[in-house]
Amino acid sequence: MSSDSGDGTQVASSQPSGSRRLVHKVESTGNFWQDAREAFKVRLPQMPCARNSLMSGIASGVGVGVIRIMSAGFLVGSHWAVGTFMVVSLGTWTVCQRNIEAERRKLQKVVEEMPKRFIKQKDKAIDESGGS
Repeated sequence: MSSDSGDGTQVASSQPSGSRRLVHKVESTGNFWQDAREAFKVRLPQMPCARNSLMSGIASGVGVGVIRIMSAGFLVGSHWAVGTFMVVSLGTWTVCQRNIEAERRKLQKVVEEMPKRFIKQKDKAIDESGGS
């Protein structure tokens, strides 16, 4: 799917050759954990909806986990905390992505309708000036 362009960057090859999009830079230090930490510092803030969904998941997981730990024990409570984190994070991320996609579709529709509006306005102006 992607190929190395020779200068240390990977580019997507699914697009036409004239419009290659930069996927990510490959800058490895050899230490997996350090590379993963740096990737999350750089890429996580750029992902739409990531921060809000993770924060919602963390807050929900901690709340449910604490309640379940007090009532059922540590192991059961920790399982509930992780499960709640996963469900809430994925759910809020999915809803947010769906809202972004709906907004993009509306924007695309408006952009496609703009030339038609100008043509209709010009036709009306021509009809009004020609008919008088």
